Amino acid sequence: MAELTRMDTEDVAPPHASGLRGVAADFASDQRAFKNVSWGKAMMWIFLLSDTFIFGCFLLAYMTARMSTPVPWPNPSEVFALNIGGQEVPLILIAIMTFVLISSSGTMAMAVNFGYRRERGKTAALMLLTAMLGATFVGMQAFEWTKLITEGVRPWENPWGAAQFGSSFFMITGFHGTHVTFGVIFLLITARKVWRGDFDTGRPGFFTSRKGNYEVVEIMGLYWHFVDLVWVFIFAFFYLW
Repeated sequence: MAELTRMDTEDVAPPHASGLRGVAADFASDQRAFKNVSWGKAMMWIFLLSDTFIFGCFLLAYMTARMSTPVPWPNPSEVFALNIGGQEVPLILIAIMTFVLISSSGTMAMAVNFGYRRERGKTAALMLLTAMLGATFVGMQAFEWTKLITEGVRPWENPWGAAQFGSSFFMITGFHGTHVTFGVIFLLITARKVWRGDFDTGRPGFFTSRKGNYEVVEIMGLYWHFVDLVWVFIFAFFYLW
């Protein structure tokens, strides 16, 4: 009974302090929030927060340039159309790219789930599938870049109107594509470590020195989901607007 009473007392959150002590407690809340979080997760969240500001600045600059230029802005449905069977199909490549990247977010989520179950075969396979989908996305983006460059789009000009279109397109999609490329590389590295059983044996190495810890798979998942989420905003603001 005494043990039960002690456990109940520990589970009850302490009352919020008042006065100056309450102010000090509020300023120290970040220390309490991250107290039980691993350094790997904390650093990834901090990195993603800083990256959010960068992508946000890029998209704000794009919207400002588009709304302030007196030159007509190119119509995305015409610029990003593909000729299929003699007909121009608008945004078909962008739609496929979006589907591929969103699907990779689902496979990554399943990889994290199986990672915490320590089913390394399924975890590695799903991470490899995620990397393949990411590489497919980058390949289609390279095709898109090649097509526009062939048609005369440059960072300083384009044949359809406002010159800012080219610089905005290459800057935003290139920065995002770089994130996807690095994500694919780290997915392949982590999948190899999972397949070899480094997380089960505690084999010394990058994020594998603690036996039985599959947390790095979840950290990779955080990064990958962020990349997918950013693409949703790029798709909405750049291709649909």
